[in-house]
Amino acid sequence: MKKRTLQSIVRFLLRTLTDTTYYGLENIPATGGVILALNHLSYFDTPLLLVNPAREDITALVTTKYQDKALLGWFVRTAEGIWIDRDIADFSAIREASKALKKGVALGIAPEGTRSKTGGLQVAKPGTIMLAVKTGVPVVPVGITGSEKALGELLRFRRPKMTVHFGEPFVVPEVEPGTRSKALQEWTEKLMRKIAALLPNNYRGIYADPES
Repeated sequence: MKKRTLQSIVRFLLRTLTDTTYYGLENIPATGGVILALNHLSYFDTPLLLVNPAREDITALVTTKYQDKALLGWFVRTAEGIWIDRDIADFSAIREASKALKKGVALGIAPEGTRSKTGGLQVAKPGTIMLAVKTGVPVVPVGITGSEKALGELLRFRRPKMTVHFGEPFVVPEVEPGTRSKALQEWTEKLMRKIAALLPNNYRGIYADPES
C-alpha cells in the first residue's frame, strides 16, 4: 500500500467514526521543512497528524518499540515514518530527520519522547529544539486533546471527540558558543509552554503556567 492510499483510508475512518476538528491550519507553512511538535497521548496522535488538511508531505519520528507490533509497525512503515531509539542517542535517526526537513518535508515530533499516562504534559527532552537549531526550520507547537480516550470510546460504539490545535510557528535562533546546553533547555521550556497554551488546564501537566 502507498502512503497516499493509507492517508485516504485514515481520513475516511476519522471522518466516519470520530468527531475530529483541526484548528489553526493557517499556522502550518504551506511548503518547506517544518517541525510539528505535539503532546503525546495515544497511538492515535500520529494518524491525526498524518491526515492533517494542510500538509500531506508529512512524516514523524516514531519509537522503535513499535517495530515489532504487527499493525503499528506496518502503519509506520507505510506512512514513511522515521524510527528512533529513545533509549540511546540515536544519531542515525537525527540524520534521517534532518535530511527530510532539508528536503522540505513536515516532521511530527513528540518532545516528551513517550506517551503521557496521565494525559498531562511531562518533562520534555531537548532533541526537538536541537533538531530545529541544526536545520533552521520553523517549529509549530501542536496541542492534541481527546486521543487518549478514543480507543475506549470506539470500543463502546461511541464517536470520540478529538481536537488538534496548531499554534503560531517560531524559529529558534542560532545558539551562541558556550551556551548550547542552557539555550536548548530554555527553548525546550518555551516550546512546551507554547504547547500548553493550546491545551485545556487538565492537559497541561507540569507546564500548567503556559505562555500568554
